[in-house]
Amino acid sequence: MKYRIFISSVQSEFAKERKLLAKYIREDALLGDFFEVFLFEEAPARNRTAQSVYLDEVEKCDVYLGLFGAKYGSRDEQGVSPTELEYDRATELNKTRLAFVKSVSRREKSEDAFVRGKIDAELSRCAFADYEQLRKGVYKALVNLLRECDRISTAPFDQS
Repeated sequence: MKYRIFISSVQSEFAKERKLLAKYIREDALLGDFFEVFLFEEAPARNRTAQSVYLDEVEKCDVYLGLFGAKYGSRDEQGVSPTELEYDRATELNKTRLAFVKSVSRREKSEDAFVRGKIDAELSRCAFADYEQLRKGVYKALVNLLRECDRISTAPFDQS
């Protein structure tokens, strides 16, 4: 059984990182055996609202992987971004949540409130400045998750 990862972020801000991260996880010799990735931009057209699709995909995932940066993103009628809605749904469903916050000189006010009010208050997060730091942080977090779930072991072979 593979764990399903939902990558969440403001798509326009992290378009490059999202694609590279999905490719990396899929092609890595270890991670590719244990994880499959969902990216909204790879989903086919459907006869449903975008919001119903991405929230349904959060429900199907095992791991919510959030990338947070300078932008909050578009807002729904209640003034909430898709990224925050996805995070809230993952929280509500007790999904494993991994947060990666980009070091930026300035965040939009709503994004700063989201990161400080929810992410920092609820999770131990990883900071990153560029894709290479993000990739290394994601690798460490996913390997740690596999250890916690007893899917891999660092014990000597004859003990495991």
